[in-house]
Amino acid sequence: MPRLSSAFSFLHARTLGVLVGLAVLLTGCQGGSPTAGTSEPQTTTASPTSSVSVPAASAAPASSGAYKPADAKGKAQNVPVPVMPELAKENSKAGLEAFIGYWYAQLSYVGETGDMSSWLPLIAPECRLCTRLQESGKQSYTDGRWLAGGKISVPAIEVQWKGGSVEAAKVQVVQDQIDYFNADGSVGRSKSNASNDAFAFFAKHADGKWIVVDLGIIT
Repeated sequence: MPRLSSAFSFLHARTLGVLVGLAVLLTGCQGGSPTAGTSEPQTTTASPTSSVSVPAASAAPASSGAYKPADAKGKAQNVPVPVMPELAKENSKAGLEAFIGYWYAQLSYVGETGDMSSWLPLIAPECRLCTRLQESGKQSYTDGRWLAGGKISVPAIEVQWKGGSVEAAKVQVVQDQIDYFNADGSVGRSKSNASNDAFAFFAKHADGKWIVVDLGIIT
């Protein structure tokens, strides 16, 4: 039976290239210079970046049956689908905050189900870390594999609103432990520990919607 060959720990992957604007964002938020690389990341703890109440994406109830999270016996069932709030379509600071909350809710949904149909339209081809997440997600749900855990929450967002073509934000992202399973229920690989990290998030608004153009962990 094939085994998992790479992690689907979404937020333990580091970006291959972050926009030059990241330096501006991190200088403003941390008073220092950013670093990014391709080495194996270590779990870090990020403090909340602001006291703003993070807009939460609502979830549509499953079509039938009660929600059951994934475990060693099988995949998640009847997972509620995140619903984009109207505010998340607005070209404003509050709109971007709402979009970020929805984007990570969709990413969490991908981890539970492997379904990327609603998440993929939210990313631009130039977002290289997004592409890596996509590839890893596909691999984790091929040949009957699945994940358990790994739910994502976004306790705090700090938008660096400039009114430009690309807007930036610093986001605190918390992810639960992930366990990996093969189609026969055997352990696919070692678990990924829970994480609490800060991310630089870049998005642009076009044609009435936001789209992510770059993403990088702040180290």
